[in-house]
Amino acid sequence: MDRIATLPPLRETIAAHGLDAKKRFGQHFLLDLNLTRRIARAAAPLDEGTVIEVGPGPGGLTRALLLEGAANVVAIELDRRAIEALRELEAAADGHLALLEADALRIDPSTLGPAPRRIVANLPYNVSTPLLVRWLHAADELTDMVLMFQKEVVDRLVAAPRSKDYGRLSVIAQHVCEVRRLFDIPPSAFVPPPKVVSSVARLTPRPAADCLADLGPLERVTAAAFGQRRKMLRGSLAGLFRDPTAVLTDLGLSPTARAEELSVADFVRLAGRLDE
Repeated sequence: MDRIATLPPLRETIAAHGLDAKKRFGQHFLLDLNLTRRIARAAAPLDEGTVIEVGPGPGGLTRALLLEGAANVVAIELDRRAIEALRELEAAADGHLALLEADALRIDPSTLGPAPRRIVANLPYNVSTPLLVRWLHAADELTDMVLMFQKEVVDRLVAAPRSKDYGRLSVIAQHVCEVRRLFDIPPSAFVPPPKVVSSVARLTPRPAADCLADLGPLERVTAAAFGQRRKMLRGSLAGLFRDPTAVLTDLGLSPTARAEELSVADFVRLAGRLDE
């Protein structure tokens, strides 16, 4: 990895390839190697299996992953300018880095490299939540995920019942994974600086036997409940159950409760009754 340490600074790479951040790609580049290496270390161990990175941009986090000992990095990038900028890093990585020009929303992570697979990424803000939901459906193929989001997204991921941030994403993510906030990163660390603070979180999938085999019913129940979160559950769930009051009562839940009052386990039990 000595060749990586001698590569030009990231700002020079950006200038040489005209890699100014594009709003349509949700790009905000993290250039501070101390911060990118902190993220890489949070994802350790990296010396076996495959690390999947989404939206590498000029390669700040990619460099950090390789310098921290990643054996096999697959970097998925939609911006062709970034792919060209990463070619020098790919050559310096001596076979430890593979570039994939593709839309990550169309990629099944289980097809990328040997297991164990972990996803480590500074996610493009405009697709971070759809990407996460897609990966939650494939969580049994992943060892863990260390991801950077807007802070408000991580607030939702870790939120507890009866809090203002508790919602659909909280329920689905916490059912599938153990979710932990790691640390925040200020806007000043990025180029260009976003208008919000960013947060890094680790999501560790729970054993498959502890999770629903199909998340579809849980998505439908949470969509109905939180889509009308000011309504009592007997009203918000009326489109899903013939007699929501009876279903809620049978589960020991109050028909007059609102969505934010139910635990993750309560929503899972409701999802289990959906086909009935």
